[in-house]
Amino acid sequence: MFVFYSLCAVACALVYRTLTPALEVPAEKQPRNALAESRRVVLRLAALFSLDSFGGGFVVQSLLVLWLYRRFHLDERTAAAVFFVAGTLSAFSQILSPRVAARIGLIRTMVYTHLPANIFLILAGLMPTASLSILFLLLRMAVSQMDVPARQAYVMAVVPPEERTAASSVTNVPRSLAAGLAPLISGMLLEKTTFGWPLVIGGALKAAYDLLLLFQFRAVRTREEGVH
Repeated sequence: MFVFYSLCAVACALVYRTLTPALEVPAEKQPRNALAESRRVVLRLAALFSLDSFGGGFVVQSLLVLWLYRRFHLDERTAAAVFFVAGTLSAFSQILSPRVAARIGLIRTMVYTHLPANIFLILAGLMPTASLSILFLLLRMAVSQMDVPARQAYVMAVVPPEERTAASSVTNVPRSLAAGLAPLISGMLLEKTTFGWPLVIGGALKAAYDLLLLFQFRAVRTREEGVH
């Protein structure tokens, strides 16, 4: 696995070397403050993304495997097959994301695909049988990652070019920190009960993020659409 990732990193480095320096923002246009014009909107997005990531931390793949084993005594081979299919569905969902965004917009793509995915996650935690739970987990993965390209594009679209690096940092670092906290709670829940509380709580938190995002940003225009 480590050798494979190392080869992928080398391939990425070669791709980056082919990029033109014209992509860089000229030094004279770099702002004194990392976030000046877009500070407010970036901080609001960072808070919402952190809520989403905190909810996602309840259902990281390793904890889902543990829950399926404890709840339904699902063996390792079956779990591996399930997550292979889930990962494949997730990859294809990201490929479809640009086409959906071109039709309904970035925010609607983020919410209208992510909210059903989180409802499926909650239902998976409530199902009485392994087959039904796996069905809803697969349905979730078929649409759950469509918001990722749209989210990244939206952040870049609402900030000026010279603030994009800072905006990416400010929105991603809190997400990583929030995701690291939730597994502690999820692990304690799994220790106490085999019921799908991590899935229910994680899905509910992520669904709350979807609704808040739609409510707060549905009227916020990108820079291409006009000053927000």
